[in-house]
Amino acid sequence: MEDCFRSKQGLCFLLFLCVTDVLCVSIHYSVPEEKKTGSLVANVLKDLKFGTGELSARRAQLVSKSSKQYFHLDAHSGALLINQKIDREALCGQSELCLLQNEIVLQNPLEFYTIEVKVEDVNDNAPRFSQNDFQLEIPENVFPNTRFPLESAQDVDLGENSIQNYTLSPNEYFRLGIESKKDGRKSIGLILEKSLDREKQPHLELTLMALDGGVPQRTGTVQININILDINDNSPQFTQSEYEVRLKENSPQDTLVSKVEAKDLDYGSNAEIAYFFHQVSENILNLFHLNEMTGEITVKGEIDYEKETSYDMSIKATDGGGLSGHCNVLVEVEDVNDNAPEVSVISLTDIIQEDSPLNTVVAIFSITDRDSGDNGKTMCSVEMNLPFELRSTKNNYYQLMIQSPLDRERVSKYNVTITASDQGSPRLTSTRIIHVQISDVNDNTPVFEKPLFEMWLQENNIPGLLIGSVHAVDEDMGQNGKVSYLLLPEELGGSPAASYISINSETGNMYALRSLDYEQIKDFKVRVRATDGGTPPLSSDVVVRIVITDENDNAPFFLYPLQNSTSPCNELLPKMAEAGYLVTKVVAVDQDSGQNSWLSYELLKATDPGLFSIGAQNGEVK
Repeated sequence: MEDCFRSKQGLCFLLFLCVTDVLCVSIHYSVPEEKKTGSLVANVLKDLKFGTGELSARRAQLVSKSSKQYFHLDAHSGALLINQKIDREALCGQSELCLLQNEIVLQNPLEFYTIEVKVEDVNDNAPRFSQNDFQLEIPENVFPNTRFPLESAQDVDLGENSIQNYTLSPNEYFRLGIESKKDGRKSIGLILEKSLDREKQPHLELTLMALDGGVPQRTGTVQININILDINDNSPQFTQSEYEVRLKENSPQDTLVSKVEAKDLDYGSNAEIAYFFHQVSENILNLFHLNEMTGEITVKGEIDYEKETSYDMSIKATDGGGLSGHCNVLVEVEDVNDNAPEVSVISLTDIIQEDSPLNTVVAIFSITDRDSGDNGKTMCSVEMNLPFELRSTKNNYYQLMIQSPLDRERVSKYNVTITASDQGSPRLTSTRIIHVQISDVNDNTPVFEKPLFEMWLQENNIPGLLIGSVHAVDEDMGQNGKVSYLLLPEELGGSPAASYISINSETGNMYALRSLDYEQIKDFKVRVRATDGGTPPLSSDVVVRIVITDENDNAPFFLYPLQNSTSPCNELLPKMAEAGYLVTKVVAVDQDSGQNSWLSYELLKATDPGLFSIGAQNGEVK
């Protein structure tokens, strides 16, 4: 009864108040947690000093004081059995004493028996850390023996079944420090034994193990990930101290020239590198762009080999902490054939006399090409079928010389195209046109349009009448081609030709100086000379035949009968003459010519017109 009052004093007191004859007895048992359902805890018959069948006869019942019925009472045998598996940690947590209280209630007479079952701990829980891994960040310049606290593991088991020790995986930098607190718990931490160097070992992975003292022993582990925090103790270092690259001139903008790269063994912002040009000329800044983030050098301006064949630039790499490294970039510019040859005329005789001798120098010029190598080697030529040729001299100088005779009258001007080509790929060509004027010399005589001129003049002309014109052509130019005309001395019937005919010295027009009579002179010839104005003058002659045409200026003249006779002509006619009888024939002449001398006859007057007739054409009187 003392036990009952110690454990359930209030309950027992109440029962005594209500039923004074009720018996109150307390019985204690113990059982390990996690026993299987149906496992025997104890047999209460012996402890209650009941006989077999008495519990059943008194209708015994087992009443649990908790919400769950963890035990079962076999009333026939008195066996107290586990009704469902018991988890001490779920039931009592970290409490040292874990009791389950039940009561056996009997009737006839009514009796209560308290059954207290102590649940004993077994090592069914391994130590556990709150996380799968711990993350630590430790600066690389921390001093040795510095302690870094760690979170302890938890084990819900009790006593020896709880955590007894910790171990740390082997490493060269840290050891495990364990301290026991007043409440018996252990405080753990990492103690630095060796100085850290992030550049050598930026990350450490350690394994911390918690061990309990149960049988069998259980363990729990956690991964400790240690990131070594960087301090800026390393300056950027370029992968190459000097970069040598080749770049074609005229490369378009944004063409990649080179990419410099520096590395910094530090971490984070201390390893963030920016690239800058260092002490370079403004010309380089105008021609090249440096990407501060990537280190890429690209073309910004116009790269011209003829202006600069190489560029030497210094590059600085600076980290986030202000430390810097340097390198040089040497850019060799490659020539491309981007300059055509240039033709420069040194001297030029742009007017050449047509009688200039062969090999006369017309022009001297030079060929230059600003490119180099084969791109700067040049060739020169002129058009074919021209009376000129090229002759090369030293240092890319050329002479344009007369190769064949010139004739201004055939070609008065030449446009000589000089073609200069280089030997680059692709070849570039330029041209220069030289204008050569051929000057005239008096090498052509005047030439008459006709080998013989014929002119017609009607007789009885008025003096000064224009008869006709002669014309000669001289292929020379200027004064050399200016023609004048002259009538050469001739005699016509004992008189000089100049008394009959005159000629205009400039136009070649010919005029009659007197009236001419066809019946006296029917035609005549004179010679005309055409002379140019050259020095010495050249001339040629032509014959001009002047034909006098007839005019009807003479009346017919009777020869028979004689026109001027004082005696009439008498003809005898037979008396028996018949019609058609030829009486006589009248004969007349006319000094004119052509139709002007054609005659016809007719009777003007007769005593008896009906008796006689005259032939109109032959003058026969019948």
